[in-house]
Amino acid sequence: MSYSISNAGPEPSAPHRARAVGATAGQWPEKKPMWPDRRLVDLLGIEHPLVLAPMAGLGTVELAASVCAGGGLGSLGCVGLQPELVMKAVDKLRRLTGKPINTNFFCHSVARADRAREANWRDRLAPYCNELGLDPSLAAGQSEILPFDDALCRAVEQVKPEIVSFHFGLPAPALARVKAAGCRVMATATTIAEARWLEARGADVIIAQGCEAGGHRGMFLAVNLEEEAASQPSTLPLVPQIADAVRVPIIAAGGIADGRGIAAAFALGAAGVQIGTAYLFCPEAAISPLYRDALRQARADTTVVTDVFTGRPARALSNRLTRELGPLHGVTPDFPTAMLALAPLRRKAEQQGSREFSPQWAGQAAPLGREMPAEALTRALAEAALTRFRQLAG
Repeated sequence: MSYSISNAGPEPSAPHRARAVGATAGQWPEKKPMWPDRRLVDLLGIEHPLVLAPMAGLGTVELAASVCAGGGLGSLGCVGLQPELVMKAVDKLRRLTGKPINTNFFCHSVARADRAREANWRDRLAPYCNELGLDPSLAAGQSEILPFDDALCRAVEQVKPEIVSFHFGLPAPALARVKAAGCRVMATATTIAEARWLEARGADVIIAQGCEAGGHRGMFLAVNLEEEAASQPSTLPLVPQIADAVRVPIIAAGGIADGRGIAAAFALGAAGVQIGTAYLFCPEAAISPLYRDALRQARADTTVVTDVFTGRPARALSNRLTRELGPLHGVTPDFPTAMLALAPLRRKAEQQGSREFSPQWAGQAAPLGREMPAEALTRALAEAALTRFRQLAG
């Protein structure tokens, strides 16, 4: 199914890839795209200031490579990967593109063991498990979602991606090692205070994540995650306030899926945008048919910020679990422990063709998505934004 980006008229088609006019001395390459703020493209060495959101588990090496081919910044979501798998993924991506790439990691605190809270969570899920003929006590084990540590840092030092991005803060003291490896560092902020904190500790680029964004809130200074999630600013007011508060380039994230959104982000003070949900419609994304069908039916009001899937607030498509136990439960075990008890329930339901217990991450701009290869989408987004700039300039 194809989706229209604009009600005012169709978005321009993707341009042909920019190529050098010739390799002989004295011949000039084609003119660079006229982005109104070139700080990000010049800093990262990319053609278009369009960043693929990492989307661990949903993004693929092929998706990242296609975005790079389209002139954007391809990202690998390395959350949950062991160091050797990170190195293999980067090596595979390097074989597909010679352009800059981004690797992304989480910097969350290790989950605290709380048997009473974990037992309470299993009790909350027990009626659903009984309904599907499952034993909730079978859900046990150690989560593979570990924060950025020494072993992962050694992997980064070895493969040396041009950019490394972090969610939930920065990894002190490993940050100095990442920068010494020659990597530019990007990190997510959901408030002005977080943006200032990140800049003061050495972030080269700040990703201003508005509440519209799909996936986990990047908040890391919050005392109460549920309260902060409920009051998280949207992209529209957040980006200009962060742009006024820091000197480093800003990437706007949340609710951006077409040329209008990209142009608006630049008008607010951003030097680039991060896009996730729109790329889930691409064939290179690793989502199930069940997930893809749900995205096709999504509306702006069918996503919610919830903590019932992982223990941290994240925006996902609403389903039975978010409606009956959430959206913000407040008593889930620490991230990512809540996922363990939910895993058998999710697996059994999906086998039966149900998405009622599955975390299907999506932002509020999902209805603007279009099904096309990622390279073509990247070029179409860039051309649509550049056309919008020319229209606004008169």
